[in-house]
Amino acid sequence: MKFYKKLMEMARAITDRMCVLLIQFVAAMRRRLTQSMREFATDEQGDVPGWVLVVLMTTGLVTAIWTIAAPRLTAILKNSLDSMNGIR
Repeated sequence: MKFYKKLMEMARAITDRMCVLLIQFVAAMRRRLTQSMREFATDEQGDVPGWVLVVLMTTGLVTAIWTIAAPRLTAILKNSLDSMNGIR
């Protein structure tokens, strides 16, 4: 019985130490993340014209591809749905 109690005490001690180490690790990571976020917020000024250009180009590409592919996609979807009706 003494062995079991000693083993349980050791397990609790190890668990307590692991919890302390985990809390210290999380606190250190939080400090580093906060520091990185502060540096990013002060260094980053943004590039609004660049983002507007990316959005406009993406919209243009999607519209062009959709215009070309819409009839074929509609046919594929219609054929798929028609074949599903035949399964019932």
